[in-house]
Amino acid sequence: MQTNITYSSFVAVGDSFTEGMSDRLPNGTYRGWADLLAGRLAAHSPGFQYANLAVRGKLIGQIVEEQTGPAAAMGADLVTLVGGLNDVLRPKCDVGRVCALLEEAVERLAPTCKRLVLMRSPGRRGPVFARFEPRMERLFSVIDDLGARHDATVVDLFASQAVGDPRMWDEDRLHLNAEGHRRVAEAIWQALGHEPEADWNAPLPPAVPAGWIARRTSDVRFARQHLGPWIGRRLTGRSSGDGRAPKRAELLPYED
Repeated sequence: MQTNITYSSFVAVGDSFTEGMSDRLPNGTYRGWADLLAGRLAAHSPGFQYANLAVRGKLIGQIVEEQTGPAAAMGADLVTLVGGLNDVLRPKCDVGRVCALLEEAVERLAPTCKRLVLMRSPGRRGPVFARFEPRMERLFSVIDDLGARHDATVVDLFASQAVGDPRMWDEDRLHLNAEGHRRVAEAIWQALGHEPEADWNAPLPPAVPAGWIARRTSDVRFARQHLGPWIGRRLTGRSSGDGRAPKRAELLPYED
C-alpha cells in the first residue's frame, strides 16, 4: 500500500464503536475515533468531506440494509466498516450468518472507494469477554480473508493488550473511553501509511489493584446503570439505536 495518500473524503459505517461511544464531549454528544481521524485527514486535504453513518446498537444485518447502500452511493475515497460485534456478543448467535452478511457489506463497499478499512475490533479483557472469544476469532478470520481478497486494510486492535486494558474502557464496560478512541484513531492513521504521532500500542503502567469495597461498588453501579437496562432491551426486543439517526448522515465538508 502507498503511504501518505491524501484522502478527500471519508465515510464511516458501523455501530456504537464507530459512532464514538463513550468519548463524551462537554455538550453531551460523542466524538470517537472516526471524528478524530476525520480531523487529522482534513488537516491534510482542503475541502475534505466526512460522513458518519454509524448508529449504536446496530446488528450487522441492519448495517448492511441501512448503511452500505448510502455509503456506496457517496463514492468516498476512504471507507471504514466495523460490524458484527453486537451480534456475536449476544447469547444466541448464528456466526456463519454474521460472517456472510459482513462479506456482503464488504462486496458492496470495496468497489466504491479507493481504500476500505476493516478492523479486528478491540475487547475489554476479563472473564466475561473470554466467553465470546472463540466467536470473535472466527469473525476475525473472515475479516482477514476479506481484507486479502479485496485489498482492504485490516487494523488489528484485538491483539493490543493496551487497548484491551479495562482502563481504556468506559464504566459501561462495552465502549472505549476518550483515551481508547484516541489510540484507535492513531492506529488507523498509521495503518493508512501516515507518520506516527504517538505509540498507540504503548503499554500502560501497572494497575493499582482496587480494594474489595471499590470493586463491589463498581459492580453494583454497573449492574444498575448499564447491565439492567441492557437486559431490559434484550427482553423487549428494543435497541439503544431505535429511532436514532446517524450524527453525520451526509457527506459534507468537515467541521470540527
